[in-house]
Amino acid sequence: MPAGARALRVHRREVWFRGLCGAFAGISFLSVCTILGFLLYFTWPLVAEGHLARILAWHWRPFQGQFGILPMVAGSFCLAVSALAVAYPMGLGICCFAHGLGPRPLARVVMAVIHFMTSIPTVVYGFVAVFLLIPRIRGVFAYGTGFSWLAASLTLSLLILPTIVLLIHSQIRQVDPGLRLATASLGFTPAQELLWVLLPQSHRGLLAALVLGFARAVGDTLIALMLAGNAPQVPHSLLDAIRTMTAHIALVVATDSHSLAYHSIFACGLILFSLTVMVNLGLRWLQSPSSPGTRHEPHD
Repeated sequence: MPAGARALRVHRREVWFRGLCGAFAGISFLSVCTILGFLLYFTWPLVAEGHLARILAWHWRPFQGQFGILPMVAGSFCLAVSALAVAYPMGLGICCFAHGLGPRPLARVVMAVIHFMTSIPTVVYGFVAVFLLIPRIRGVFAYGTGFSWLAASLTLSLLILPTIVLLIHSQIRQVDPGLRLATASLGFTPAQELLWVLLPQSHRGLLAALVLGFARAVGDTLIALMLAGNAPQVPHSLLDAIRTMTAHIALVVATDSHSLAYHSIFACGLILFSLTVMVNLGLRWLQSPSSPGTRHEPHD
């Protein structure tokens, strides 16, 4: 094939590829804008009719005319933060074990298990927890039904664990091999290499895993719906039942479409959408060259 024809063929492929990427990017942008417009459209009547103060309140008693969603907002944050507090140190420890602190054969087995956990449906986690975890919480503490913040938090921590582990794991693997060679030539032990080289070089991945783990925990529905007890209240202990925003949407979506209870789910959806935007902006900020800890190479 002549060089000119080959170059033309490559150029056409690049044009098609750029066109497809642009089309998919446009579709994604329009989809996000459509979702935002949908939420704003159904939330606006709450503002126009002066019901926003009744929605942004601390009491959910629909039969008494109280439709506050703040207990669900608090429940979502409490559950997400507690699950992250369990899963993040565990995930970091697993990654440290897999990158020098543990024997390689066992580390491979551990990472294989983590990869397998990503394929387990969420409902399976909840179903197993109902029959194994809930009775033990009920028996150990002798308080409540067992369906509580604690049960949902422990199960949710297992659900978000693979996300955290795989993100940190991939970031550590991307560390410059030259640094590994330098540490080996200096006689660093695997623990010293991990502590003084790999983890500092992977700080962005550590922060990204924290942010994505939180977003994954906030956005989950089934674990909270099956295990948290779904009581619309601000929890005062780990054994109290709570309701998250996602569970609230699932529970209320089948009610009368003209009631304030129904419109409250769009306020919850708008809050969740805003959290998603903040998470994505945070990740973009972590990837930007101006983020903290970024090293700028001198120019010649």
